[in-house]
Order: sequence, then structure tokens, then C-alpha cells
Amino acid sequence: MASETTAGSDESLKLAIAIALLRSKFLKKPSATLHPPSATSSSDAIKWKRKAKERKQEIFRLKKNLEEVEDGLHHELFAGSVSCKCYFFENLGKLNPNQLSGEGFDGGFNDVLRRRFLRQVRLKERRKRRSEGSTQRSFWSEDNAEEVEQLRASVDFLVELCDTLSSPDDTNFANWSHQAVDFILDAIKNILSKGTSIQHVEGIVGNLSLRLVKKMCTTSQGNETHHQFETDAQFHVQHLLRKLGSESCVGQRVILAVSQRISLLSENLLFLDPFDSAFFEMHTSLYILIQLIEFLVSDYLISWSKTDGFASELLEEWVTSILHARKGLQLLESRCGLYIIYMDRVIGLIAKLIAQITSLHNLSPNILQTLLCSIST
Repeated sequence: MASETTAGSDESLKLAIAIALLRSKFLKKPSATLHPPSATSSSDAIKWKRKAKERKQEIFRLKKNLEEVEDGLHHELFAGSVSCKCYFFENLGKLNPNQLSGEGFDGGFNDVLRRRFLRQVRLKERRKRRSEGSTQRSFWSEDNAEEVEQLRASVDFLVELCDTLSSPDDTNFANWSHQAVDFILDAIKNILSKGTSIQHVEGIVGNLSLRLVKKMCTTSQGNETHHQFETDAQFHVQHLLRKLGSESCVGQRVILAVSQRISLLSENLLFLDPFDSAFFEMHTSLYILIQLIEFLVSDYLISWSKTDGFASELLEEWVTSILHARKGLQLLESRCGLYIIYMDRVIGLIAKLIAQITSLHNLSPNILQTLLCSIST
């Protein structure tokens, strides 16, 4: 009997323990139900949606900043529109051998300007091909032959920019003309440094010189205000030629084209009525042309002579052309003696500088003798 009682108590104890374990499990479940699985997953979804939205906004902002940098309109670097910050036209019409070259400015700024300029040239080239119905492909890679095409397109861009000049004070004109000049000079240096396509470059440079000199001498017709505008525009084109002349192959060809233009204008003036309205305009053009020769010679002749591959034959050619132009102006001395005075001053400057450059003492004896005579007089 006692054994049966003991066995029964053991079963009751086991049952009580089992019930206690079950109760403890059930007591833990309500605490878990305070945050049901559905509520937890919903909270996680909201959190990840917020993060995804923030990431999307960040990506959009980065894309916008990238577009602004590529277009040269990054507000942190260039407030407002990108402007010429090197005072490109600061020495307009002033004799200053130690002129500012525009160096020392931020490289990132120059890179942005270069990309903007190339993009603008490409657009003009595409529009030109569409208007002419041309199927010729555009050259815009790094090969040397294609660099020549870039140079040719940039020259066309600069000349057309001068043709469409609405106001010399136009900020866009200052920006684009500066970028064009810098790009043309860099392209010429890069192509010539490779020693190939020299003939093509010389042809492009000669064409550029003739076209800009012709533009600089464009006469105006109209009232006094229009005359003043044309004169200002001529001085701006003169300044572009002066900047381009820092490269020897460009500057010497500019002087050659200018001296030939002086001979042509002096011949026209000889048979022109002094009271003709075109007389004053041609007189202004003559002054600007002679002044440009003085600028180029005083600014660059010594530095030209120190460069590798300096073309002394070309120097003889333009010196001879200048001496020929002087003879033409001498015929106008009875009408206006200023022409010959200006030209003699330029020839005297050339003679003095050549006398200082020993590498130029092997020029033609006739040229040297004429120059020495100009110094003595």
C-alpha cells in the first residue's frame, strides 16, 4: 500500500513539473506578442525606404554636380557664368613688351574652358555640315591628322566669331576669342613638336593671318557711332592677332600679311580723293596695321629668334615686304607725312633688334644695309 502511495506522488510531482514548464513557456509568449512579426517587418521596410530615398537624392545631386562641372558652370568655382579671368584684352592698343600672358591661373578652370570651347566648335561644325549637306565625318580623336582638322575648325570658329562681333564689350566674345586663341596656339605647338603635317599647319596659319588681317581692315559705312564701333572692333581683332603672334610661325606670317595689306592700301589712297569718306577709314586701317607690326616686333622678335626651327627665310621675306610698303607710303608723304614717320619708327625698331640678335646677322646683305641706313637716318 505504501509503495502505491509513493508511486502516485511521483506521478503527481512529474505532472506538476510538466504543468509548471508549460506555464513558464506560456508566460514568455505574451512578451513576444508586444512586437508582432508584422510590426517589426513594417518598421524595417520604412527604414530601408528612407535610406533608399536618401541614396537616390544623393545620386541625383552628384549627377547634377557632374553636369555642371562638365559644362563649366560649377557654382563653387565659377560664380554665375564662366568669365574670362585673365584680362585678355587688358593691354588693348598699348605698347608693352612684358605683357601678361595669362599664365598662373587655375588649371581646372582652363580645362573646363577648353572642354567648353571644343564642344562649341563641334556644334558649329555639325551645323555647318548640315547646312552644306556635307557627309564628311568629323575628326575629333588624338591622331595627328585629326589634330590638324581640330586646328582648322578652331581657326574657322575664331574668324566667324569676329564676323559676328556685335559689340567689342561683349563678354561672350572675350571668353570665346580667348579660348580660341589659347587652343590654336596649343594645337600648333603640339603638331609642330611632332615634326609632321608642318605644311598643313603653315597653310592654316597663312589662311588665318590673311582672313583676320582682312577683317581688321574692314571699312564701315554709316554714322559716327558706327564708325567708332568699327574702330573698336578693329582694335580687338588687332589684339587677337597680337596674342596669336606669340608663336613664331603665326607672328611672322601676320607681319607678312600686314605689310602686303599696307602696300595695297597705300596704292588705293594714292588715287583716292582726300575728301572721300573712305579716306578716313583707310587712314585708320593704315595706322592699326603699322601699329600691329610694331607690337609684334617689340613683343616677340627676340623670343622668336631663340626658338628651335626659327624661319630666318620668312623673316627676310616680311622685312623685304615692309621695306616695299615704305616705298608705297613715301608716295603719300605730300598728303600725310605721318605714314612714313610711323613706318620709319617701326623699321628702326626692327633694325635695332636684329643688330642685338647675333643669329640674324647672316641675313641678306642688301636687307642689312637698308636696315642700317634706316638707323643712321
